[in-house]
Amino acid sequence: MAIHTLNTSLILKTSRDEAWAFFSNPANLSKITPTELDFQIVTPDLPARIHAGMMIEYRVRPLFGLPMTWLTEITHVRDGEYFVDEQRVGPYAIWHHEHLFEDLGGGRIRASDRVSYRLPFQPLSELTHGILVKPQLDQIFRFRETAIRKYFDVE
Repeated sequence: MAIHTLNTSLILKTSRDEAWAFFSNPANLSKITPTELDFQIVTPDLPARIHAGMMIEYRVRPLFGLPMTWLTEITHVRDGEYFVDEQRVGPYAIWHHEHLFEDLGGGRIRASDRVSYRLPFQPLSELTHGILVKPQLDQIFRFRETAIRKYFDVE
């Protein structure tokens, strides 16, 4: 039963408050998600800021254009520092995504993502990890980095 981890990090030239305002607004997730995933927020009337216990439902097409429901719960929030979302319904057996914001001083923030995930249908699904799942996740997070550069100066 393999648990996989994906780590990314960017240095943003902004204040922690500005970074937090952007990343803690659930509506902004669609701005940093590749269009080919056809990402749509289904939950109506989302607040402008996440909070612990918040459930957010999305519709996404991650594999061969097939529509899928993805339901996440925001499980932990420390304003300005981090939040965690965990998949409750979706394509993974486990999806635990930590969003971390570290103030480096001098108007610089390290924004990091740490995703721990496990594929369903073990052990058969492990055959697809290296050729399908990991490359797609790497591409999604590369897209995120490019998209984030539209909103922040990045070192």
